[in-house]
Amino acid sequence: MAYFTSPDITLGAKLLEVIYIAMGLTALYTGVKNAVDKDNPSRFGTGFFWCVLGIVLAFGRWIPSVINGGLIILMTIPAILKKVKIGKSEVLPEEYVNQMSEKIGMKIFAPALAIGISAIIFAVFLPDLGAIVGVGAGIVVSMIILMFLSRDNKPAVFLRDSERLLSTVGPLSMLPMLLASLGAVFTEAGVGQVIAGLVERVVPKGNVNLGIVIFAIGMALFTMIMGNAFAAITVMTVGIGAPFVLSYGADPAVIGMLALTCGFCGTLCTPMAANFNVVPVAMLDMKDRFGVIKNQLVPAALIFIFQIVYMILLK
Repeated sequence: MAYFTSPDITLGAKLLEVIYIAMGLTALYTGVKNAVDKDNPSRFGTGFFWCVLGIVLAFGRWIPSVINGGLIILMTIPAILKKVKIGKSEVLPEEYVNQMSEKIGMKIFAPALAIGISAIIFAVFLPDLGAIVGVGAGIVVSMIILMFLSRDNKPAVFLRDSERLLSTVGPLSMLPMLLASLGAVFTEAGVGQVIAGLVERVVPKGNVNLGIVIFAIGMALFTMIMGNAFAAITVMTVGIGAPFVLSYGADPAVIGMLALTCGFCGTLCTPMAANFNVVPVAMLDMKDRFGVIKNQLVPAALIFIFQIVYMILLK
């Protein structure tokens, strides 16, 4: 409780911690439900994985770093051994699904829109709280909207569906967080400076256009490796963007925005971006594991070329 009553901690940080606690408790519920589910072929491994993840998410701030690290390492064991599986899942009757589809119609997109709008409002008008807190507030608003859309949407429904989604995605749900952390680790380790030293041998000083091209290519490639453009841009900006593009007067708003978009083109082409390219395969039970990526390669290449030209013209 000292963390939440401390005057030195901002309100945004406190609210963000509440969101992490809610995420952790949801993961704990997922673990307990699967552990007692006799229909789950790996109920103990599944329960262990989600319970440990829940403990780290909800209470990690108050657990020593060494213990947190040890728990994360232990958590990976059942995932590596493929002992994290989905158990029994309730399937709604097809008649009920069709009935609700006709009743709600396009209004089903209102909750998702509420999350995006809430994040923008918090980012623009409440910067001290931050966009992530805005996403959390948007989720609460979306739950309220769903309750208005149907009286069947009670709190227990949201909890069960959260568990079902986590169980369906499995350990891959952790990949975005781990890859985002990897970007910070790479930056701290000085990978950006190493890349700057290598690029300096190729790019003549003052050739901003060539610097932009290499920056864009580096963003796409690093995103394909790390699976996350937000993780890649920290390393690429330190290594290429700042010394070879921004230092020569290029508009940082334009370069930063379009370089991130170039990274997103890499996102479309890599299985490391699990939430985009692996989760849909699992949820749709696609036979081709790389089916999503194959259908995105050509659009990604076209968008990538356009972004480079656009960046050079508006620099």
